[in-house]
Amino acid sequence: MTTNKTQPSWVTHSTDIVYDNPWITVSHRNVTAPTGKDAIYGMVHFKNVAVAVIPIDEEGYTWLVGQHRYTLDCYSWEVPEGGSHLTESTLEAAKRELLEETGIVAEHWQELLQLHTSNSVTDERAIAYIARGLSFNEAEPDDTEVLERQRVPITTAIEMAMDGRITDALAMASLFKIKIMMDQQALSE
Repeated sequence: MTTNKTQPSWVTHSTDIVYDNPWITVSHRNVTAPTGKDAIYGMVHFKNVAVAVIPIDEEGYTWLVGQHRYTLDCYSWEVPEGGSHLTESTLEAAKRELLEETGIVAEHWQELLQLHTSNSVTDERAIAYIARGLSFNEAEPDDTEVLERQRVPITTAIEMAMDGRITDALAMASLFKIKIMMDQQALSE
């Protein structure tokens, strides 16, 4: 896909921070749209990169993590996920999150995808990895996490994303890409 670099872009005239914490900054912006029309924009800036891991064992199973999500007030099944500080290697953060949430340590890592979540209101970036060559320790969840874990065939995890039992965007995108790679026989062992 090519980008039209001659196309007009947004112009920011002012930025007011309306909320700030260690994870996000919310700002109100006065802008001019590419059409030349003056407008306002609300933006959520993320201070971390989202990371996700799809651990796959020799039998074709993966691990899902379940937890109650405050923002949605519902229970959510997801792949192991977390955040990488902007100065931290996303791979090192993925390794840390996999250990924290599942107790798994992986020998082999492969980048699966990069994406932007909800790019109309946020600059959040995300990256997902496939982890293989698994060994097992005790999980070390954060002090705010109450996690349930389940080992399921990777095909079951994909079915859960297809039928709505998994709704987390990064988990769904990662599982759907794995399905395409499986169909194309491009998922390395």
